[in-house]
Amino acid sequence: MARIKLELPDKFGFQTKIPVRISDLNYGNHLANHVYLEMMQEARMQYLAQFGYSEKDLAGVGVIMGDTAIVYKQECFYGDVLTIEVIASDFGVRSFDLLYRFSKQDGSLVCEAKTGMVCYNYEIRKTVNVPAEFISKASGA
Repeated sequence: MARIKLELPDKFGFQTKIPVRISDLNYGNHLANHVYLEMMQEARMQYLAQFGYSEKDLAGVGVIMGDTAIVYKQECFYGDVLTIEVIASDFGVRSFDLLYRFSKQDGSLVCEAKTGMVCYNYEIRKTVNVPAEFISKASGA
């Protein structure tokens, strides 16, 4: 089986810290798979907020997730504080990628991830172009 490989940059323009809560654990007593997606959304919201945006208002349009990939490198446990770095890349006409790097306090890599974000107008239920204003701001961060 071919493994997913993500190409992440050396430097990211944004980072946040999120602690692993007791409710984030699964029966294996480590961070549950679905929680990575929740943490990615929280990091994404904070990333967008630095520019004055949100998922429902990205320079006048919304965004929805078109796809995601997560490559796990090690387990996380209750009490770990994760640093999540985020950067936008691969801008297309109607979509762009957000890349994520999760690491522990000692700097060790936890996972690499990507979400393919699609710009979307919720009123007309159709995809729309990525706003040039967002591309300009995100390309500089």
